[in-house]
Amino acid sequence: MSEPAAYTPPNVWVWNKPSGGQFANINRPIAGPTHDKELPVGKHPLQLYSLATPNGQKVTILLEELLALGHGGAEYDAWLIKIHEGEQFGSGFVKVNPNSKIPALLDRSGPKPIRVFESGAILMYLAEKFGAFLPKDPGQRAEVLSWLFWQMGSAPYLGGGFGHFYAYAPIKIEYAIDRFTMETKRQLDVLDRRLAESAYLGGADYTIADIAVWPWYGALVLGGRLYGNSAEFLQVHDYKNVLRWAKAIDARPAVKRGIIVNKMSGEASTQVLERHDASDFDQIAPKI
Repeated sequence: MSEPAAYTPPNVWVWNKPSGGQFANINRPIAGPTHDKELPVGKHPLQLYSLATPNGQKVTILLEELLALGHGGAEYDAWLIKIHEGEQFGSGFVKVNPNSKIPALLDRSGPKPIRVFESGAILMYLAEKFGAFLPKDPGQRAEVLSWLFWQMGSAPYLGGGFGHFYAYAPIKIEYAIDRFTMETKRQLDVLDRRLAESAYLGGADYTIADIAVWPWYGALVLGGRLYGNSAEFLQVHDYKNVLRWAKAIDARPAVKRGIIVNKMSGEASTQVLERHDASDFDQIAPKI
């Protein structure tokens, strides 16, 4: 395919046509709600409004891990937000997350509801609330938080950069794909070198750092789960330590549950559109 014609940016950019390819209908240069719609509220103190993208899966994985440890206060209602239909621009959602991105959490366990948005902030909030998956030792805590924020800063290159231009952009641009492929492989090498010296990203123990990174980079190396045939394109088998780590986390029962909450794609047996009780998992097969 030939390269597109050279583009000369105008002096002033004007939003006068759709952009973003497959995601054009949710991209706009202004914030705020587009319509009035209150959010539903369920029976549990924790109300999650999300979709099973990698960022959404981080939170449902952590909640399922907390429940598996016996933290009953982590029971939650997970409400489906259909981002392709613009539900994240409803007035109720914007009140919880003014950035109109999933996931968004409302903690109603105290006298005044607490909103938490941005997936990394939600992971930190829940880990601190329940005293789990975040070490108290200052050095270990710093290591975990460093990898957590590494993920928050790096994933836009993977999802918005490599994933967009490789899988979703309406035209294939060699320069863009090359640029973000190079950075994605560098990031995989960063992870591989860390995981060569440590079982998990924060050290010997599984933490919110792993929970944050795995839905992006773990899914990437476990072929076929992210961006079509990108696993072959990126030669992910070269990153043996990342593969070992990804498979170990993939085998965790709480992870298997967390990744299918608010899931709209794939086989019906792998979708729990909304989660309001542990018994919601009993309605799908195979049992997990």
